[in-house]
Amino acid sequence: MEVLKLRFTSAARPDLPLGVGMHGIGRARSRGELDVVGNGQPAVVRFCVDRRGVWLTVAEGERGVHVNGREIRRLAMLRIGDTVYVDGIEMRLVGERRQAAPAGAPAPEPDPDPRVVLRGVGGQHHGRSFTLERPRTVGRAAESDIRIDDAAFAERHARLELGEGCVLLRDLGSDEGSVVNGESVRDAVLLPGDQVVFDSHHRFVVEAPVRAFAGQEPIADAVARSDAAAPAPVRAGSEARRAWRLPWLLLAALALAALLSLLLLYGSG
Repeated sequence: MEVLKLRFTSAARPDLPLGVGMHGIGRARSRGELDVVGNGQPAVVRFCVDRRGVWLTVAEGERGVHVNGREIRRLAMLRIGDTVYVDGIEMRLVGERRQAAPAGAPAPEPDPDPRVVLRGVGGQHHGRSFTLERPRTVGRAAESDIRIDDAAFAERHARLELGEGCVLLRDLGSDEGSVVNGESVRDAVLLPGDQVVFDSHHRFVVEAPVRAFAGQEPIADAVARSDAAAPAPVRAGSEARRAWRLPWLLLAALALAALLSLLLLYGSG
C-alpha cells in the first residue's frame, strides 16, 4: 500500500498514489475536465514528492488554485491532510491511517512538556498555539480550552492529552468525529507534524521538538520510505569535496605567505 495518496473527495475517482517524483493534474483534451497527465503533457498543477516533503507548483497564468482556502499563485509546501481546490475539484493529501488510541484506557502520565503545542493553521484559532502540558478539551462550551464558537459544533467535541511519546486524541461524543491527516477518525495517536481538522475548517498541527517524541514527522517518514532505495551520490561527492578543500586552503595560505616574504625581502633591498 502506498503511504501518500491524493484523494479526490468531490469526484468519483480512485486515489492517486504519490511516490517520489512529479505527478501532474491537467485538463483532458476531449472533455476539458481535470485528470492525471504524464510528465510531457501540460498540467494545471504538479505535485513534487522528494526527501523534503510534498510541493505543489501551479502552472504560469493559472488562477483559482487554493490550499485550505488560501489562493496559491506559484508554489506551496503541503502537509498531510491539506485540501487542494482546482477548477472546483477538491483533492486531499492523505497518509497512512494513524492507529486509534485505546478506547477508555487512561493515558500514561508523562512529564509535562510545554514545548509540545497544537498550533492553529486555519479557522477561528489561526495563528494561536495551545500547549499540551495538560489535557485540552475542544468544543463549543464556554469552559472548553479550545473553544469553537459555532452553534453547529458539539459542546464537548474531543480531548487532547500527552501520551507516552505521542499525543492522544479522544472523541467526546461528537457527531462526525475529527479528521487526522485527511482521514476521518474518532480516537487517534498523533505525532509531530500531524494535522487535525475539527468541523472541516478548524485546522491544527501538532508541533514538538524532534527529541520530545520518539517518532518522526509522518510525512518525512513516508517520503523516506518511498525513497529508501535511491542512492545518495551527491552527499558522498560533497563530503569528498570538503575533504579536499582543507589541503588546498593550506597550500594557498603557504603560497601567499611565501609571496609576501619575497616582496618584503626584495622590496626592502
